[in-house]
Amino acid sequence: MKLSQLFGQTLREAPSDAEVESHKLLMRAGFIRPLGAGIFSYLHLATRSMQKIEAILRDEMDKIGGQEISMPVVHPAEVWKETGRWYQIGSEMGRFKDKNNHDMLLAMTHEEVVADLVRREIQSYKQLPRLVYHIQTKWRDDPRPRAGLIRVREFTMKDSYSLDADWDGLDKQYRLHYQAYFNIYHRCGLDVITVKSDTGIMGVKLAHEYMYLTPIGEDTLLLCNVCGYNANRQVARFQKTPAAPEELKPIEKVLTPNCKSIENLANFLGVPKSRTAKAVFFMATIPQDSKGLQRPLGSEQEQFIFAIVRGDMELNETKLANAVGACDLRPATEEEIKAVGAVPGFASPIGLVGADGRPPISARVVIDDAITFSPNLVA
Repeated sequence: MKLSQLFGQTLREAPSDAEVESHKLLMRAGFIRPLGAGIFSYLHLATRSMQKIEAILRDEMDKIGGQEISMPVVHPAEVWKETGRWYQIGSEMGRFKDKNNHDMLLAMTHEEVVADLVRREIQSYKQLPRLVYHIQTKWRDDPRPRAGLIRVREFTMKDSYSLDADWDGLDKQYRLHYQAYFNIYHRCGLDVITVKSDTGIMGVKLAHEYMYLTPIGEDTLLLCNVCGYNANRQVARFQKTPAAPEELKPIEKVLTPNCKSIENLANFLGVPKSRTAKAVFFMATIPQDSKGLQRPLGSEQEQFIFAIVRGDMELNETKLANAVGACDLRPATEEEIKAVGAVPGFASPIGLVGADGRPPISARVVIDDAITFSPNLVA
């Protein structure tokens, strides 16, 4: 086909909202066109490219025994309610009702559908192991779609599901996938590395993600060339520098006018930031009650989280959400901070009391372990 007959057109200049180079080039070359935030139409050249990528995916998955299937993009909510994830996942799930007023959703992953298929198709452990995969449109209502195709709300995903009778079988499948994904990226000319990652909504014991290092990335990785430790900052563990032992001093109130940041506080008092405690406030959506039971959709409890970390450290929102069992986390407003008896910019967990003299039911104090072995902190 001649280029003059190509559906679509090339552009002299990239649209003003295209920020990264890959987005600009895809738009100018006539590969993609936006329909909405994080939603794109793939024109002929992009579609041909995706078909070639899918061919590589199928080839490598077939080599490790995968069987391709096709599953629906629209799911009845019942299978998601059965596993509890209908209640655990927040606003990124695309929920709607059909004309019979039944709860439905747009697929963001397919574990529930596979589980429903397995209980119907697999009658005995003698039918295991099995490996199924599919290449399917997914929807996740990301609040911050950006950078063209790098972070979108509608996308095509290859997901595979291994079915095993024991842990040894699972380990074998994991190793096969681990190498197969490296083969896929290498055939696409991408030099990637693997790092340990957050398991997210999967709730599994172990997860790795494949990372291509680029200046426009949003993740922070911790890599050690000596011991080989690689991890996403969201889950990375590190050696915290212990504080020097010293006698506990009596609590003392000190006037700190206009010191609304740790930097200002440390400079004003002439102490290092490691001798301060930093308060960070969030509102966490908790999908379970005190007994661990799922609350009905729409009745999730929003709890005030008073998080304390040492002043020389940054709070990790992923670790905090995992620690409190939150499906969603957002910064607390000034009104919400005041409602629990705290003062924005000057709050301390000491003296945080409700009307009856006890901590308010709606507030939960979460303290990093570095606080417990750091004496005489300024809070």
